[in-house]
Amino acid sequence: MKTFNLCRMQRIGLIGFSIVLAQTLRPEIPPSLAEATKPLLEGVPEVAVVRLGALLSRSSTVEEWCAIAEKLAEAQVAAKHPEDALALLADSRLGELPSTRFWRAQAFAGLRRWVDALPLYEELAKDERSSFRHAATFGAAEMLRALGRRDEALTKLAILLHEKDWATQAQLRSAELYIDKGDAVNGRRVLDEVQAKSVAERKERRFLRGCLELILQRPDRAIDMFQAVLKKPDGASHATLMAALLGIADAYLRVKTPETGDDFIERFINNHPADQDLPLLFAKLDELYRAERKPSRNELERWVRNPEQPRRTFARWYLARLEIRAGRRERARQLFSDLRRGDVKSPAIAPALLEFAQLERDDGHFDEAIAILGDARLLHPDPSLLDRINLLSAQTEYLANRFGAATAAFEQIGHSTSPLAKVALYNASVGWLQLGNYDRFLVDYNDLGKEDGDEESRAILRLEQGLMQAARGNKEAAESLQQFIRDFPKNPRVSEAWIGLAELAFHSSPPRFDEARKNLARAADSQPTAAAKERGDYLTIWIEDSADVNETKVIELAKRFLDQHAASPFTSEVRMKLAEIYYRHQDFANAQTEFEILARQNPDNPLGEKALFFAAESAMSSMGEHSLDRAIVLFDEVVRSNGPLRWAARNEQAVIERKLGKSNDALVLYDGVLKSDAEPSEKREALCGKGDIFFEMGGSDPSNYQRAIEIYDKLASDKNQPIHWRNQALFKKGLCLEKTRDSAGALATFYKILEDEARPDRRHEFFWYYKAGFNAARLLEDDSKWESAAAIYEKLAAAGGSRSDEAKARLNHLRLEHFLWTD
Repeated sequence: MKTFNLCRMQRIGLIGFSIVLAQTLRPEIPPSLAEATKPLLEGVPEVAVVRLGALLSRSSTVEEWCAIAEKLAEAQVAAKHPEDALALLADSRLGELPSTRFWRAQAFAGLRRWVDALPLYEELAKDERSSFRHAATFGAAEMLRALGRRDEALTKLAILLHEKDWATQAQLRSAELYIDKGDAVNGRRVLDEVQAKSVAERKERRFLRGCLELILQRPDRAIDMFQAVLKKPDGASHATLMAALLGIADAYLRVKTPETGDDFIERFINNHPADQDLPLLFAKLDELYRAERKPSRNELERWVRNPEQPRRTFARWYLARLEIRAGRRERARQLFSDLRRGDVKSPAIAPALLEFAQLERDDGHFDEAIAILGDARLLHPDPSLLDRINLLSAQTEYLANRFGAATAAFEQIGHSTSPLAKVALYNASVGWLQLGNYDRFLVDYNDLGKEDGDEESRAILRLEQGLMQAARGNKEAAESLQQFIRDFPKNPRVSEAWIGLAELAFHSSPPRFDEARKNLARAADSQPTAAAKERGDYLTIWIEDSADVNETKVIELAKRFLDQHAASPFTSEVRMKLAEIYYRHQDFANAQTEFEILARQNPDNPLGEKALFFAAESAMSSMGEHSLDRAIVLFDEVVRSNGPLRWAARNEQAVIERKLGKSNDALVLYDGVLKSDAEPSEKREALCGKGDIFFEMGGSDPSNYQRAIEIYDKLASDKNQPIHWRNQALFKKGLCLEKTRDSAGALATFYKILEDEARPDRRHEFFWYYKAGFNAARLLEDDSKWESAAAIYEKLAAAGGSRSDEAKARLNHLRLEHFLWTD
């Protein structure tokens, strides 16, 4: 049977408990002390704290000081200042009186330090002469209940069932414990025995009957019980009212109408903007909103605009949560920022700052996350939350690649008594691996083994050691991974070690492909984890690609990987490889598709820009209808992304415009590149393209040849540019001169390329060199200058490039035809 957990009420009940005791255990006191204590009896302990503090400063004897200090500690506990009470009770003048121990236990309870409070209560409960015996017994039961030791708590409460002043409270708490356990029979039995005398007791009994109906799976009846408490709240304790609100919310969740349940909590919050239990109410309201298909944000938005505090702060927090769930992270960030800058500085909002820091960390804003966590610490959160803050801070430092700071923080938590110590010590071990400090890694590794003998964590650390060594190229990586396989052959992650060994074999020099394939096969036979299967499939692609045997197989492997591992971080690399293979095979349609998918999946990084550029190149090379139009659109997207390839994209657009016969549009694009901050290579491309356009336009207007010559001269004049640009410009200038029938000028221009290429300080460039040489020889042959043409062919043959044999053949033919043989 499902239990109905009432632990959420413990804090409220314990604080109220101290006020009850203040009234029932009071001895005779002097008039001045009675007057100062009076506000405590009237439920305003804050005033009593001020009055008793002033009276304490005027005390004249030790006895008088002790009497006042005892009442001041009681008032401080009631006013929810347990830290001040503990500091006061530590004064040696109070000694170890029963009252001192009792109020120290109450202060610990107020701080939720159940373990510290329990022995103090139990010690007092054993003292049959102490007037605190029954109260301490009840307190011990409360601490056991808070610690989840319900049966022991019931045993303590059984002692009080026959005590006139405590029987009803003990019965009510016993009933609550039975309900927490899901024991409806005993819960009903005890509630039937309760003889409630006060209105508060009757209200609490009705509330508990509502809880009983809930565990009996009768939420409609429970709703009636809770509503009865809430409609006439007079006389009910604050704790009972809060529990009834939470209970009716749970009941409406059970009947799947959370939008009705949220009305009760919204109404209460609206009327009580400063209630002490707003944290509980907002948390339950958020639970209701999460269960609603379309939660209304109207109340939260209104409270955010309304200045009443602390409601405004909590509204910002939970509206930010709503925005995160809706995917509106920037709005959430703004709400959290407003909360952080607000006036409310309470431990209750420390969890909000923790969530804010998590948001910033997840979005990669690591320094901001660290600063927010620092602010959270200043709010003095409870120890368990402080541990979470410190752990998140260390994790954030790790993600920011500040492994030294992260590891130190992990170690501090790992060697503490925190429940998170084991996790932190594990992380510290990984941190030492990142830092390459294997001695410190072994220390933490061994400490982790001493904690609880967790062999699984120790095994995984050994695996991480080997994998991290492999990633760093450490020569000990292979031995570490093999040792892991020998020591933990049945470990669920042994397949990952085989994958690591396969990667080492693949990346060795030279690659050991057969060994890599064998290790992959062993991984496949070892019930591979999802991570091992993913990395193994990824590695297989690169092994087969490097083997350079069958690219069709690589295509199939890549397609299968993308289908089976769509969420893998390797998908971008695999898709790029697939697209490149399609492009090499001149399958431009498939190449374009893969490049475009890659670009859409990586819109804000250089890989996405590169993919978009090559998608356009693929479209440009395709023979499909409208492919050039599509290429222009894609290149324009590259330009608008404002990345490094934007001017190269402009040059490609100009090429397309030339293909479409739109020379003037192409000139405009080239001029845009030339006037921009483009790299020199892109400007050379644009300048050459502009010259080519004027060359092409020379057929209709010969004056354009001169304009082209001027551009080619400008391109050739740059002595710092790569030699192929200069040779290309000179060659094209020579063509222009031929077109204007200046054969002598063309010959001189072509020859200049041959002449400069022969210089020993020049790096050989054969493409334009041969084109210029063969054109120069042709001009000489056309002019019957056989000897000079032969001299050119001799230069070309001696150059040793790809067309040397062609030049030798032409030279031999020329000599035979024109009898040019010499001695």
